[in-house]
Amino acid sequence: MLDVVATRGATIDLALRIPFHFGNATVRRVPHLLLALDIDVDGRRTQGLAAENLIAPWFVKDRDRSYETGAAEMVETVATACRSALDLNPVGSAFALQQAVSAAQADHYAGTHTPALEYGFGVSMVERAVIDAVCRQNGHSFSDGLQAGEFGIRPGEIYDELTGVRPTVALSEPPLHSVALRHTVGFTDPLRRTDVPAGDRVDDGLPHSLESYIESQGLDHFKVKLSGDVTADVDRLTDVWEVISAVTSPTVTLDANESYEDAESFRDAWRTIADVDALSEMVGRTAYVEQPLHRDEALTGATARVFDGWTDRPPVIIDESDDRDDRLGDALDVGYAGTSHKNCKGVFRGVVNACLLEHRRRSGEGRYVMSAEDLTTVGPVGLLQDLAVVSALGFGHVERNGHHYIHGLADFPDKQQREILATHGDLYRPQGVGVPTVDVTDGRIDIGSVVEAPFGYDFDLDITATPFEQVRELELA
Repeated sequence: MLDVVATRGATIDLALRIPFHFGNATVRRVPHLLLALDIDVDGRRTQGLAAENLIAPWFVKDRDRSYETGAAEMVETVATACRSALDLNPVGSAFALQQAVSAAQADHYAGTHTPALEYGFGVSMVERAVIDAVCRQNGHSFSDGLQAGEFGIRPGEIYDELTGVRPTVALSEPPLHSVALRHTVGFTDPLRRTDVPAGDRVDDGLPHSLESYIESQGLDHFKVKLSGDVTADVDRLTDVWEVISAVTSPTVTLDANESYEDAESFRDAWRTIADVDALSEMVGRTAYVEQPLHRDEALTGATARVFDGWTDRPPVIIDESDDRDDRLGDALDVGYAGTSHKNCKGVFRGVVNACLLEHRRRSGEGRYVMSAEDLTTVGPVGLLQDLAVVSALGFGHVERNGHHYIHGLADFPDKQQREILATHGDLYRPQGVGVPTVDVTDGRIDIGSVVEAPFGYDFDLDITATPFEQVRELELA
């Protein structure tokens, strides 16, 4: 039985080594949220942690909402989910707790302007902390816990066709101990060293331009952003391909972040891109296109009709539209090839989605895609928990852009930096003055220590005792 008995939260500001642009806003620091839950697991008290950067513009694309307002609203969704968890009577499993908190969250936000993707973030934070507590109490890794059924996941409660299906059908056996890093190429990211203005060059020993990342880290997987402006996208893609085409057998994914108004405009833009001779090889190496349509249009009947008549379309997956535990089923009915996984959308949602796609693969019903994506996820907790799920579900490559914008664990206490180097020296390496940064070699990251640890990380962290600079404790319940 599980019973949430106390919650604690804190935020700290992390400095960005390279400014990030959201529309007209330039972000130089991001708030990092840490959540701790005290949970009775079969009568024994255990702490579970979750952590995430508060990147509000991905959840709600509203140019009139300030970055600070968006971050505060995300914290409020976590507080609401924590209160719901505290109000629950003891439940039989982590999955049952997640389902109950999710239902309470939907009731709380019904009739408001807060979208499901955003209030679901609060549920995901509670869920991750509960999973962490179960893993630590049982002394098992996340993958071992899934194999043993310790989280009580019942895919048939989400999709009738999965009745009787166990989560093990979607697991990698054994868990992956190494994955390829897929590097994000944003709209304004410099491609060559000469593209970085002298006044903007970062002198911290880490790469800045795409060209320098490829040379120093041996990258061969890339995620390239689309803007929705086909002329600008053709020019940008041509420039990007000139840089990455020197790589042997590169893999490309494209992310439109809801930039197209409707399926017809996306179809026409894709045909224009595919007809450009200079982009033919890039198009052929594109594994999938991620969320091209705004979430209000992505799953409509009009989109289904366009997809049905567009037989040579590339694999298209949802991302922002994946705002409910059963949303992937709707997307498959429309004609999408699959969805993305991010812990911020839900760990159990990702596991059940993987089960659904594997179940349909085994039924011989076509080709399906499930990707692993990033929301500038960083350590010492959130990144490692995310990689634990990536390993268990067998994603061969994963988008990682937090390591690009944030200088490792530079803003975390020295004690924490030493501990992560001691326990996760395969994933992190000391750089410059000893700051732990993600170690990318030959385009890959080693995660063996993550796989073996209880839900990703293998050290103790008390967020109320950690001497963070500019720490702000939060009233969550």
